[in-house]
Amino acid sequence: MKRQPIILSAYCHQVFSCYLHSSSSRGPPSFLCFSRFSSSWSSGVRSFPDYSSKKPSVKDSEFVHHISTILKQRCSEPLRRILKPIETKFRPDHLIWVLMDIRNDYRLVINLFDWSCIRRCPSLEACCIIIHLAVAANDLNMAQKLFHDFWTRPSLDGSTSVSQFLEKLIYTYKDWGSNPYVFDIFFQTLTEKGHLDDARQLFDKMLNYGVVLSLDSCNLFLSRISKDIDGPQMSLKVFHELTEVGIQWNTTSYNICINSLCQIGKIKEAHKLLLQMDLRGCFPDVVSYSTLINGYCIEGEFQVVQKIVEDMLQKGLKPNAFTFNSIILLLCKTGKMVDAEKVLREMISQGVFPDHVVYTTLINGFSKIGNVDSVFRMYDEMKSQNVVPDFVTYTALVCAFCQNGKVAEAERFFHEMRNIGLKADEFTYTTLIDGYCKAGEIKKAFSIHNEMIQMGLYPNVVTYTALVDGLCKQGEVDTANELLHEVCQKGLIPNIYTWNALLNGLCQSGNIVHAVKLMEDMKVGGILPDAFTYTTLMDAYCKSGKMVMAHQLLDEMLQRGVKPTIATFNVLMNGFCISGMLEDGKKLLDWMLEKGIKPNAITYNSLVKQHCIRNDMRAATQIYRGMCDQGVVPDENIYNTLIRGHCKARNMKEAWFLHKEMAEKGFNLTVETYNALIKGFIKRKKYMEARELFEEMRKKELSADKEIYCTFTDMNYEEGNIDLTLALCDEAVERCLINSSEDGKT
Repeated sequence: MKRQPIILSAYCHQVFSCYLHSSSSRGPPSFLCFSRFSSSWSSGVRSFPDYSSKKPSVKDSEFVHHISTILKQRCSEPLRRILKPIETKFRPDHLIWVLMDIRNDYRLVINLFDWSCIRRCPSLEACCIIIHLAVAANDLNMAQKLFHDFWTRPSLDGSTSVSQFLEKLIYTYKDWGSNPYVFDIFFQTLTEKGHLDDARQLFDKMLNYGVVLSLDSCNLFLSRISKDIDGPQMSLKVFHELTEVGIQWNTTSYNICINSLCQIGKIKEAHKLLLQMDLRGCFPDVVSYSTLINGYCIEGEFQVVQKIVEDMLQKGLKPNAFTFNSIILLLCKTGKMVDAEKVLREMISQGVFPDHVVYTTLINGFSKIGNVDSVFRMYDEMKSQNVVPDFVTYTALVCAFCQNGKVAEAERFFHEMRNIGLKADEFTYTTLIDGYCKAGEIKKAFSIHNEMIQMGLYPNVVTYTALVDGLCKQGEVDTANELLHEVCQKGLIPNIYTWNALLNGLCQSGNIVHAVKLMEDMKVGGILPDAFTYTTLMDAYCKSGKMVMAHQLLDEMLQRGVKPTIATFNVLMNGFCISGMLEDGKKLLDWMLEKGIKPNAITYNSLVKQHCIRNDMRAATQIYRGMCDQGVVPDENIYNTLIRGHCKARNMKEAWFLHKEMAEKGFNLTVETYNALIKGFIKRKKYMEARELFEEMRKKELSADKEIYCTFTDMNYEEGNIDLTLALCDEAVERCLINSSEDGKT
């Protein structure tokens, strides 16, 4: 049920006036200052004016009486037929005079109005009269339609403005309806059309007549204004101003303000407002809490989110889909995918069914951590729950598989998307092209590029950057350079990423001289080298053992104000380590920690790897422990490196412990690490552990080396397991002999 506007007595309202720029009401709102009227003004409420229409002549009176009579007597007949004889004599004034006679028959009023509209546009006064009669008859759709028609046909009587329309509505109010809800409908129409200046003028104007518009209308205005540029701040301003006028806000109103505060990053103020709602007689609902939770999720405040959810549950409010979506999105952004899936399961257990947005978020999250199996699992679950993937979902799937090197799967989803009628855009095509380039399938990448053009889509600089990068990684630097010239001829301007791709190709091919020249050309062309540019050249110098040149580049980088990334320091660390300069590597690590630059797993991996190569497992273990003390989580590479190092040093107990630890974290052993562990246990006569690892390896379809196959074949033969012995022989021939012969041919 709609809340009606209220009419204030002279002593119970205070009026604000709004001084606005004169405008046509078609532009964005331009609110200026608001000032309270003096008490002498607020003590008097203006009365609605008496209506006095133009007086008809005697001849007009007889004509009107004749029309009214035949309308009432022949009301069952079509108006077009009964009014045909007098059609040419009927003027706009006649319409208003006839309406005075038939106003009690609403159906007849509307029929006559429709008939007159077919012949000529009605006057503004006639429109306002019909609106009043429609509201009085509770025909709100007709009233809304007439207000809407004002905007589709703005010049109703020549040069009508909103203020003229309102004045005429006020003028006809007293005698034709006296229902204040008519001003609510006008206010809502203005608000929905985005004419917020005019809506606010109407609100203030009605206060002068003692009419306060309904709370529903005020909430609509508050919500609409919050969506404009600078809207959140303006909605909060209006909220406080209308509070002083006497508007008693409800939960919906507070929810709009909480959302506005969250939008401008004032989350704590939003939280404070939610806590104040109880004191002001409004009880927060699930929307209030969910909006605040989403605000804290955007800020990454997961612990606060957990506390708010607890408070929410204590008040008997159950999280809705939006609540769960916000929490899942936060967990996915921070890489906490195990927790994100737990929230999904909790969501389903509470009877809140996830939509395609939730599953797409999870697909993105699992993709970022390289968990392709879980991406598949989420997609399969989505389909089993009859949740239909949309364009964004399929794009996320294409990205997920391209980023993780499974381009064939990405293309399968790409074609599936197109088969169900969804059109791929430039981003989707470019993602697939980039995936094939990274996989080294340049011909396929160019095939997708050609298909993209045939579909009427235009490759952009990002598309061509992917192709340039792909060509360079295949060593086809000259071809990449030619493509770059074609791109320029098409009017596209290569960006820093395009030039970096070419520079990286030159470095990878060992052509450091041309790479340096390219960087100088970039500077001349106004494209300033970024951290990636410097890091790429530094990496080339480090790998060629030119550490002095690499260090000089770092100095230049700092002098130009280019901030080194962690990748820059990792390149230097790797350079020190492969050059045997471990002491310099340790000094770099200490300097980074001293300057507050947090190393990552790759930084430590370079040091750990070199210590393992030197069989100095004590030093490698110290580096590993120091890494953990700094809160850096070891990655799969470090675990594999350490395990192989311990196996080589015959520290099988330590190697086994690390294997268990990495398995718990979801990391996988490489083939080389499996081989090292199995051989280590066999040498220590730990056959049970060796067998367990060998079977684990076989289940993953990984190939052990020939020595291990021979060992387990002999072992099973001696134990009398003839069938398993024969199976291992076949497996060894297939995986070792055939594969090695194929490798030899290639």
